[in-house]
Amino acid sequence: MPSIASRYRITLITLVAVAAALLVAGLVLAQSSVEQLVRALPDVSAGPVAAAVAAATAVALLLASLRRGAAAARASARRRALGSVHAGAVSCGIRNRDLIARLDELSRPGGRGVALPARFSIVADDAGISFWGGGSRPKRVASFPWREVRNIRSDSTVVGDASVPVAVVRIRRGGASIELPVMLSDPRMGRYALTEAPFFATVRAWKARHRAALAAEGLELPPLTGAIPVIRSGAAA
Repeated sequence: MPSIASRYRITLITLVAVAAALLVAGLVLAQSSVEQLVRALPDVSAGPVAAAVAAATAVALLLASLRRGAAAARASARRRALGSVHAGAVSCGIRNRDLIARLDELSRPGGRGVALPARFSIVADDAGISFWGGGSRPKRVASFPWREVRNIRSDSTVVGDASVPVAVVRIRRGGASIELPVMLSDPRMGRYALTEAPFFATVRAWKARHRAALAAEGLELPPLTGAIPVIRSGAAA
């Protein structure tokens, strides 16, 4: 079965091909208008124009690569810094619009909107669950003590044409009850979202910390939301 990253590449190639076909069709249909426009343009040598376009494309690709590299380096430095303090409690999340919108709903009135990087860090320790940005000096973007967490459950969402698991964390704050859809990132090369056994293991760990923290404070434990499957290596698909 193709991975989510492979499906993204196939979808992107298809969209580019469709766009190119539409462009060619438009040029054919408007051939006379295009010819009149070309005749009206001043004569320019093709060599310099082609070289300029190639150079601009190369610069754009280089800048995009540098930007992705810098973001990856910041994320790696942040994970190391958080891991040195919260060993075994750090996960990586994938930013999505629903999560940002719901975090904004939970933010203080008049405060600035939540700004998460494309790949942010999640710390689920004895104190609660928190979302982090920044680099070697991590910046806490949002945090919720366990007493504000109503329950945690696994669900799924659709990304492109693939179903991706999400950890849904329901927060109660200021009279509001809002579900945060947290998509976890797979750290392996060429992968997108965390799935199967590693995903369920992370959700189970969050639920265990949540229940232990509430029990330690003598608070009511959340209702059970159904068993989270344990997927063992070598199990049949």
